[in-house]
Amino acid sequence: MTHILLTGSNGLLGQKIVNKLVERPDVQLTATSRGANRHPILNGYTYHSLDLLDQEAVAHALESFAPDVVIHTAAMTQVDACEDEKETCDAINVGVVEQLAELSAQREFHLVHISTDFIFDGAAGPYSEEAETNPLNYYGHSKLKAENAILESGASAAILRTILLYGITPAMSRSNIVLWVKKSLEAQKPIRVVHDQERSPTLVEDLADASIEAAVRKAKGIYHISGPEAMRVVDIAYRVAEFWKLDKSLISEIDSASLGQKAKRPPITGFIIDKARRELDYKPKKLEEGLAVLDSQLKALSI
Repeated sequence: MTHILLTGSNGLLGQKIVNKLVERPDVQLTATSRGANRHPILNGYTYHSLDLLDQEAVAHALESFAPDVVIHTAAMTQVDACEDEKETCDAINVGVVEQLAELSAQREFHLVHISTDFIFDGAAGPYSEEAETNPLNYYGHSKLKAENAILESGASAAILRTILLYGITPAMSRSNIVLWVKKSLEAQKPIRVVHDQERSPTLVEDLADASIEAAVRKAKGIYHISGPEAMRVVDIAYRVAEFWKLDKSLISEIDSASLGQKAKRPPITGFIIDKARRELDYKPKKLEEGLAVLDSQLKALSI
């Protein structure tokens, strides 16, 4: 029996990991997040409200629960907000991870940490795990600092970098590109989407599977976890429109500069995912396959 403590269990990825772990008889799950539990499934695991910025509370929780593995999904991921709120970004994305890495080394639990393609500058994608990092924005800098803190701590750990997550849960706090495009086009609302950025959209269930595999296998090192296809962001929007038979003429192609975003985005990322396929039995879904999963979930939720 592996005891897993999960951070960020109220988030999209966290909820999907809970869904999967409650079905596993070989895993004992302690789910943690700030505030009340927002997950519709309440049985099959323990929930503990935990403010990760409270170092004393974190140390106490890890001492009392004594997990074998911590899957750390909580983060500040609003890229432009990180430019404006650097101290908060550092506290959440770096300080929390530094403490978890330190406690991991001391208490000998395995740490699975979620990182991002934004640690790269987007000049030479798709990227392998060994590719040179060069973040263009503060969010990327904070996530790279967190990675380095883990690698320097001596902790037993896996770092899972991912790209442009999409998916749905009943209790969503934030949208994502697929849901935004679908909702906008269904409302006959014109949208502007960038043509000069390329990404590999990742179904959240696929990242959840990889996170769990890295946890139960106690995999070590850096893994690239994304969808198997790289495409322009505007092409994601076109394919969403095609899948749900929505009006593609509502989509306008623009360049990144036109958005006037505070944080610079890497133009072309994408990952080489051979290592994850080989070591984590990673089997990511292509975009249309992911959209079919999403469609069945939306129908089940009557959304």
